Amino acid sequence: MQMSINMDAIKAFEDYLTDSEKARATIKKYVYAAEQLSWFLGDQELCKARILEYREQLLKSRKAQTVNTALSAINAFLEFYGRTECKVKLLRIQRQAFLDERRELSHEEYSRLLAAAKGRRNERLYLTILTLCGTGIRIGELQFITVESARTGRAEIWLKGKSRTIVLQKELCRRLLKYAKANGIERGHIFRTRSGRPLDRSNVCHDMKKLCRKAGVDSRKVFPHSLRHLFARSFIAVEKNLAHLADILGHSRIETTRIYVAVSAASHERILQRMNLIL
Repeated sequence: MQMSINMDAIKAFEDYLTDSEKARATIKKYVYAAEQLSWFLGDQELCKARILEYREQLLKSRKAQTVNTALSAINAFLEFYGRTECKVKLLRIQRQAFLDERRELSHEEYSRLLAAAKGRRNERLYLTILTLCGTGIRIGELQFITVESARTGRAEIWLKGKSRTIVLQKELCRRLLKYAKANGIERGHIFRTRSGRPLDRSNVCHDMKKLCRKAGVDSRKVFPHSLRHLFARSFIAVEKNLAHLADILGHSRIETTRIYVAVSAASHERILQRMNLIL
C-alpha cells in the first residue's frame, strides 16, 4: 500500500500536464491542489477515507464550486498516480437561476471603460478591451489576434487541443491594422509587451483595474472574463441560438454556455410583470 504523496510524484504530475499541453493556469491550479492534499495528508496513508475528510475540511472554508474545482484537480492527480480507487465524487450543485448583478459588467459600464482608456491615450488597452468583448475570446486566446487575421477578418483559435474560427468585424480589423502599422507590427500577434511577448492575463488585468476609478466602475466587475460574459449576453439577446453561441465561445458542453447567459433577478422580475399573472 502506497503511503503519503511525495514531491517527486507531484513534479511528475506537473510534467505530465505540461506534456499534455494543458494551459499554464490549469497546470498551476492542478499542481497546487495536489500539493495542498499532500500537506493535509502529511505522513498518513493515502486512502479514500482521508480524501473524503479533506473534502469536508474544504467545505468549511470554501464555496461548493471552489471545492469542486479542487476535487477535479485531485481526481486527475489520483488517476495519474494510479490510485483511482481513492477518487471521490464532486458535490452536486444546483445551477444558479440568476446571475449576481454585482459581479456582471453592464454595456453602459463597458462603454465607460472604453472611454476611460481613450482618455488615458492607452490605445493598446482600448483595443484589447474592444477585441475581447467584440469577439468573446478568452484572454489566453488574445495571442491569436494577428496582423494576418486582421487582414482576412478571420482568426484561427487553437487552444486546449481544439480549434475554431472567430470572425472579426470589419471596423475592428481596420482599427487593429491601423494600430499595428503605427507601432511597426508587420506580422504576428498584435497585442504584445514592449519586449515583443504576447500580453497575458496579468498584463491586461492590471491595466483594466487601473481604469476603474476613472471610469466609475466597481473593480469587482472588471476582469477579462467579464467581457466574455458580456459578449455572450449581448449575442443571445440578438440571436437566440444557444448552440451557435457555444460553438463561438469554444464550449464543449452547452451547459457551460447557459451559465454565461443567465439573466439577472431584476430582468426576471420584469418578465414576471409582463406576464400579468398577479391580479
